[in-house]
Amino acid sequence: MSLNATKVAVTRRLPADIEERMGELFDTRFNQTDAALSRDELGALMAAHDVLVPTVADVIDGELINAAGAQLKLIANFGNGTDNIDVDAAHARGITVTNTPSVLTEDTADMVMALILAVPRRLVEGDRLIRKPGSFKGWSPTWMLGRRLAGKRLGIIGMGRIGQAVARRARVFGLEVVYHNRNRLHADVEAETGATYVDSLDRMLRTVDIVSVNCPHTPATYHLLSARRLGLLPPHATLINTSRGEVIDEGALADALSAGRLGGAGLDVFEREPAVNPRLLELDNVVLLPHMSSATMESRQSMGEKVIINIKTFADGHRPPDWVLPSDARF
Repeated sequence: MSLNATKVAVTRRLPADIEERMGELFDTRFNQTDAALSRDELGALMAAHDVLVPTVADVIDGELINAAGAQLKLIANFGNGTDNIDVDAAHARGITVTNTPSVLTEDTADMVMALILAVPRRLVEGDRLIRKPGSFKGWSPTWMLGRRLAGKRLGIIGMGRIGQAVARRARVFGLEVVYHNRNRLHADVEAETGATYVDSLDRMLRTVDIVSVNCPHTPATYHLLSARRLGLLPPHATLINTSRGEVIDEGALADALSAGRLGGAGLDVFEREPAVNPRLLELDNVVLLPHMSSATMESRQSMGEKVIINIKTFADGHRPPDWVLPSDARF
């Protein structure tokens, strides 16, 4: 497949220099409006192009994949996760799926730490209060009390690249780090991150002050933090989620926060994104962000470069470096 003849469809606007480079290398169709495409529009692109470049917000399910044109041979996802793509269906159709791993690790870990600081110390709540005329009447010994980080225990669910980066940062703030993962990490990694493995998620949740969700969304992790498991957390605990909203039962989380059975939450992702549970919007002990953990100029640039490399390598007849197999999409 020649590069210039490779027909590529991009579902959303990408950084300008990435689009310029893609336009030079491939026969590329861009979404100039940057509006989210409908299901029918996605299907039309998949029927007419060799390569689809979707984002994590585009749901590419088995029905769309099975209806795709025979010429579609690569889905080069602009994103780290691939839970928006039915990788099994693509594999069965002989369609290669790639992603953009690693490039957003540090940015996401930074945001986790920002939320770990913001929620227990009530930073966003304080900002909202001081913007209301007359709300701040001066310093008081008992006003806006939060919780100290040093000496607290952080439990990480999912100890991949991002989880490990969070652990390294957490140690600097004096947090004790424990983690639960499908498989225990090598002893050298545990020593380097200062993290202790807990083989039971339930047991870990009972003992932590803060929990950070860093596992992917898969059938095995859907509502991993159910009402029952949320009930295991101490009532002062803080829950941070920068992974995928579906990992947490959002309704049960709203129940726990409203009833005071949970100290607070920092959420960058939501179960029915872009919709947000309206009950969460009413709570002062929740920091809500618009899926922006990886939103740095550097990460978006690097993601685009990985997409280009994956397409170019595939079009040259070689295995792309970020090939995703069905067995990769699991916790």
